[in-house]
Amino acid sequence: MSELTIEEVLKKYYGYTSFRAGQERIIRSILNRRDVLGVMPTGAGKSICYQLPALMFSGITLVISPLISLMQDQVQALRDIGVRGAYLNSTLTPRQMQSAIANAKQGRYKIIYAAPERLNAADFLDFACRSNIEMVAVDEAHCISQWGHDFRPSYLRIAEFIAKLPKRPVIAAFTATAAEEVRKDIISSLHLHTPLTLITGFDRQNLYFAVFQPLYKDRFLLDYVTRVQEKTGIIYCTSRKSVDMVTELLQKKGFSALPYHAGMSDEQRKHNQEEFLYDRVHIIVATSAFGMGINKPNVRYVLHYNMPPNLEEYYQQAGRAGRDGEPSDCILLYGSQDLKVCRYMIRHEGGGEAADPEKRRKRMEAAEMRLKLMMFYVSSSICLRKRLLGYFGESFRPPCHHCSVCCGDRAEKYLLPAARPSSPASQPDDRDLFKRLKEHRRYLAAQAGVPAFSVLPDQSLWQMAVMRPLTMAQMSKIYGIGEYKLNRYGQDFLNIIRQYEHESHS
Repeated sequence: MSELTIEEVLKKYYGYTSFRAGQERIIRSILNRRDVLGVMPTGAGKSICYQLPALMFSGITLVISPLISLMQDQVQALRDIGVRGAYLNSTLTPRQMQSAIANAKQGRYKIIYAAPERLNAADFLDFACRSNIEMVAVDEAHCISQWGHDFRPSYLRIAEFIAKLPKRPVIAAFTATAAEEVRKDIISSLHLHTPLTLITGFDRQNLYFAVFQPLYKDRFLLDYVTRVQEKTGIIYCTSRKSVDMVTELLQKKGFSALPYHAGMSDEQRKHNQEEFLYDRVHIIVATSAFGMGINKPNVRYVLHYNMPPNLEEYYQQAGRAGRDGEPSDCILLYGSQDLKVCRYMIRHEGGGEAADPEKRRKRMEAAEMRLKLMMFYVSSSICLRKRLLGYFGESFRPPCHHCSVCCGDRAEKYLLPAARPSSPASQPDDRDLFKRLKEHRRYLAAQAGVPAFSVLPDQSLWQMAVMRPLTMAQMSKIYGIGEYKLNRYGQDFLNIIRQYEHESHS
């Protein structure tokens, strides 16, 4: 166990001086070797809940995730703070897999991400049984439940895998959305021992929620993306056909947009995702196949071109907006065809992979009920935040003054909420310095071959622009700058600030 306190580890690696809601309690529980079920909305900082204790344990932490893109992003994020991690999934060649497992056996990694399908592989099991695995973190834990909206049979093998280990590790399960029956399923299926079950508040105050029923969706969409100019956004569609149609519409009008859906090749999907992550395109148009685990903090809007079949899926997707805490929009466009499409999806997919007719019937009934509650949301005449939070068992007293119902916003006379002030810097020279810092961040990111936000988030640059640190000691106080980033980038940004100050006073 590390000799540093959890606050010292938080500052050293992540550059933060305080925890978000629920994080500290979960971390202390894990360090005391008590199992955990954390239900936290997208953007609430789940990864720190298992990464930080992993850094304090002397052994290895295994993170099980169904999301290849998340693994790659998380391992890159660990490298960005000076921590060695690895991922084991189908994107690796047999030789790369062999090399990664050999390195893992030698204890070169603190945190290893693995797809659930890897758990039964003989070489992986051999490594796991010979290593000191202190924690198994299960991300997207709702995938283990047949009552969840994203059931994956491979998740049912996790408990069996853990039982084969010579020593039982602490188990930490995390999900962004889980109704009560799903939470019970997770605890039962993973054999969690008297877990700390912590459900943090689902309300994210920086998000503006809106439902509009425009006469012409395409006209609304084009008007909206014109208003937001070059802000980063995700547009969700129900079908691949809609994705291709919307992408073509945007591209013809000169917008920087790319598609993402399961009908594309792995290479094309990966390319389009990277173009979006690296800010080379501003809009990704996607089915629900996109986004789980994508940690892009500066998504300023998520617009649903079609209504999703349930509120869990909607909130999970909408929650990809504004992960950096800045004002962002979550807009749902509803049309009369949406309900028919959702019912069709339920009839053809609602039973999932359940072979048993009775189980299939129950799953379809549950899916129909979730769709009904989704309809209550899109047709709501009361505060959308109250509707949304109420679905997750959280009370809220309206008005929120931050949704289309409370603000009286209508599609035909929609004033863009994203036009609200979103930067903490009010002085023109602060904004000028911010632009210069941002330009230098882009240069550093290109040199390192990483997305700009991997170098430093916007909040760090805004704070530099306002506080103007001139020494490394002052720079170390800036949000998001831990030891590794201070040593790697601190002097670069100090030089930019000093040069700017010199020009301003000469």
